[in-house]
Amino acid sequence: MTVRPTWDPQQYLRHAGHRTRPFLDLLARVDAPAPACIADLGCGAGNVTALLADRWPAARITGYDNSPQMLERAERYAGPLLDFVHADAATWGPDEATYATYDLIVSNALLQWVPDHADRFPAWLDALTPGGTFAFQVPGNFTAPSHTILAALRDSPRWRGRLGGVGERAAAVLEPGDYLTRLTALGCEADVWETTYLQVLLGKDPVLDWVKGTALRPVLTALADDPQASEAFVAEYAEALRGAYPTGPHGTVFPFRRIFAVARKGDGLS
Repeated sequence: MTVRPTWDPQQYLRHAGHRTRPFLDLLARVDAPAPACIADLGCGAGNVTALLADRWPAARITGYDNSPQMLERAERYAGPLLDFVHADAATWGPDEATYATYDLIVSNALLQWVPDHADRFPAWLDALTPGGTFAFQVPGNFTAPSHTILAALRDSPRWRGRLGGVGERAAAVLEPGDYLTRLTALGCEADVWETTYLQVLLGKDPVLDWVKGTALRPVLTALADDPQASEAFVAEYAEALRGAYPTGPHGTVFPFRRIFAVARKGDGLS
């Protein structure tokens, strides 16, 4: 079952520090001295798009997202050279772009929500100038307890009639080697790597609080018209998460694997 989640910017940004760190690590590997035009696919609340503007203040930057809630929040960062536009990454391409070509296209924690997103790479590379850069990072933790428990609960006898398959993305993200193969086959010079962050989360049920901003959104959206059912599901999920991620003396350790890629398009010179 496909459910387009309703996003909650406030909930998402509750862990802004942890969520921003992979983007900063991605950005550190981007060698683009003076890009004139930049696209941020899946700009979300706009906070990481603003970091692009900090690094390249003379660049024309557009953040794209399909969530009205996120775009409304992002508008606080808008300025003369930074704007935000509604678009769906599943169909976005150079024909729909406000600007014909980009020197840099970035995507931060979006592509796991775009089925078969690697098939979109040729169109996105077409939107780059020769020698331009495509950089993205995605979560690679779909076999972690946070996701396997959620999938098992959704598909349990109690919930499968309403939630079977809702938000399923286990096959959405490729392995690092597969991204490397795809990008180099398209003529790119690619740098692909992975990192597992041992995030220390604080507070009551911190892993639940984390997934309420991301992985749990499709379920919360599907049950939005039935608060009692939503509360029951969340309570059952929270109990299972406590067992999988016990709280230690300094907080709850939440391992989070991320996959990164920075691809430079050929410059067309021979």
